[in-house]
Amino acid sequence: MPRPRSLTPDDLATAALTVIDRDGLSALTMRAVARELRMATMALYRYVSDRDELEILVVNRILAPVDVSLPPDTDWCERAALLLDRLRTVASAHPAAIPLTLRHRQSAPAVMRWIETMLTVLTDAGFTGPDRVIAQRTIVGFLLGHLQNEHYASLGGPGTTHLTHAPAEEFPLLAETATQASTMSPTDEFRGGTAILLEGLTAHLERLQPGEATLE
Repeated sequence: MPRPRSLTPDDLATAALTVIDRDGLSALTMRAVARELRMATMALYRYVSDRDELEILVVNRILAPVDVSLPPDTDWCERAALLLDRLRTVASAHPAAIPLTLRHRQSAPAVMRWIETMLTVLTDAGFTGPDRVIAQRTIVGFLLGHLQNEHYASLGGPGTTHLTHAPAEEFPLLAETATQASTMSPTDEFRGGTAILLEGLTAHLERLQPGEATLE
């Protein structure tokens, strides 16, 4: 099997992502990626030490296109919502790789750039100290939860359909809510959740007094 003279990290990530998009995350192995690159499996270890390192390259490859530039003179909530929407859009282009995005979000440089930009937005808004830590993690938690819901527990999925048939006399609100949920798109859910999240952070920020930064 011919071996390329030299491979770049992007070459490796592209090959791995091709395997994931075509065959699913469970198909991602060093052997499968080596086959995609038309090289011996052991030769792949010249470039990455293990699968974890390969997975980080994949996450960076997926999220590198996320634009972290922001329009000037806009409300902090608008900028935060824009960052959330951009990351969600890019990550959702490769749904089978979502678990890797969640697992390696703190290791991939592309994610770190996005986090740094979001922290800048929060700092400009007035969040500091523990409040900034918790605000950032709340935002990230919402995004990660949405990605999992959108791709593994979609409102349009069989789980929601099943709940619409829950006995109304025992679960009246559940049946009604599931029926409403089945008419909504993932974008409706994401933007509605983003609005509630940012409204809550704004309300908290307005209650803070200078020097009193505690989310309790």
